[in-house]
Amino acid sequence: GLYEHLSVEANLRFYAKLYSLTPDEENRQIAKYLALLGLTAKRKEVAATLSKGMKQKLSLARAVLHEPEVLFLDEPTSALDPEAARLVREFIQDMRAHGRTIVLCTHNLFEADMLADRIGIIKQRLIRVDTPEGVRASLYGHKVEVDLVQCQPEIGDALRSLPFVRNVETGDSKLIVELRDPDHNNPALISRLVALGAEIRYVRPVEHSLEDAYLALIAEADRQQGQAAPAATEAVR
Repeated sequence: GLYEHLSVEANLRFYAKLYSLTPDEENRQIAKYLALLGLTAKRKEVAATLSKGMKQKLSLARAVLHEPEVLFLDEPTSALDPEAARLVREFIQDMRAHGRTIVLCTHNLFEADMLADRIGIIKQRLIRVDTPEGVRASLYGHKVEVDLVQCQPEIGDALRSLPFVRNVETGDSKLIVELRDPDHNNPALISRLVALGAEIRYVRPVEHSLEDAYLALIAEADRQQGQAAPAATEAVR
């Protein structure tokens, strides 16, 4: 934790000495992270007088003074206003871009989706480890929405015969097409639609948030646990 009776700068100088930084390194690193985290104007203020958000940023500055290769962060944007939260997220992205390994614990799924290369979803136990996109794809597949001037039934039938199409859902003027690999399959899909005489208004991915995926996984885990509980009870009897 922070030393509430010390100033922002004094807190950082204390930890710089614990990290065995030289005087030059100490001055350079403190100035660097005060500036990066928007704390320069607060450097002489006592930590106890800071808002919760400012204390959060000071804690982050303290953690990275010695340029650790691995960083553990617990809810780093908690209690921050939107502007400060964006600054911290950009700071984390910059550290990641420079090769830092960051383990981030968060309930903010928008943030996890933005910042994480891989995520672990936990509820009493580890439920899933994957990339954010991998989690979504495992639940929903890779789907695109095709809006047409008019959707003829034979168009859906023709698309289902394509080797890269997993499934097609049809509506009055809309197709939902599940593809094996949209990045590679979209051009062939559009070419086939044009060849079939379809008039295309737009093609766009069907998007699901990480929150949607999280809730679906948690619901499935709860369902499986509920099914396992009676069996366990019978075994005890």
